[in-house]
Amino acid sequence: MNNYYQLTVGNLTRDLPIIELPNGIKIASFVLLGDAELVREVTPLLQKKLPEFDVIVTAEAKGIPIAQSLADALYHRKFYVARKSQKSYMVDPLSIEVNSITTEQTQMLYFDGIDAQEIAGKRVAIIDDVISTGESIKSLESLVEKAGGNVVCRAAILAEGDAKNRDDLIYLEHLPLL
Repeated sequence: MNNYYQLTVGNLTRDLPIIELPNGIKIASFVLLGDAELVREVTPLLQKKLPEFDVIVTAEAKGIPIAQSLADALYHRKFYVARKSQKSYMVDPLSIEVNSITTEQTQMLYFDGIDAQEIAGKRVAIIDDVISTGESIKSLESLVEKAGGNVVCRAAILAEGDAKNRDDLIYLEHLPLL
């Protein structure tokens, strides 16, 4: 049995290990953290597909490299990260629950109140590494709306499983559930 799924994005190929989640679903494990070469490859490809927006928002942690790279490429002053835990430095944080295919229990996402004020009234691009069931992105979108932002696009490097059939997502490649 093949224990890897071969993924090609742009001019790069990666062998992704196949893992079984506690719910029995098998996925090809895509981890963007640390893969600087892949981030450099996909940034201009994803950038070309995005509509006009004012700010980039991502959730901690695996979407951070592509959000950082897009912010750099577009000369944005900053991007915003919804954190998975409330930090002591946060002023009047906003929060929302999130359920993810790769996490067994419900998690929380938090925006610092200062970040929320900066997002208010802005056109927001939600950026992630992989969109699968869409639950994480839905929660992040609700958090952005709670902050007063207007989500104009949801984008990822990969759409996993049935996410490829959604017409509200921008992505570069499909990643099947195995």
